[in-house]
Amino acid sequence: MSETEDKRSVLWRVPVLWLVIGGPAAVVLASFVTLVVAVRGADPPVRETAAAPGAESMTPAVQARNHVSAQSR
Repeated sequence: MSETEDKRSVLWRVPVLWLVIGGPAAVVLASFVTLVVAVRGADPPVRETAAAPGAESMTPAVQARNHVSAQSR
């Protein structure tokens, strides 16, 4: 084998190859980590509680949050 054939056969030694493959691979790995965090760390729906006298009702916000939570399941 000649020297040029040896250099072609060891692509893993080329630093630019690691940039080309490593960048997208890191993004894919980060997306899976984000997916796991989102699924495992989901907040439960908020239950309505009696508001203190004189306090504004949180009913519209609670309904909207529970509506979104129910659709995502």
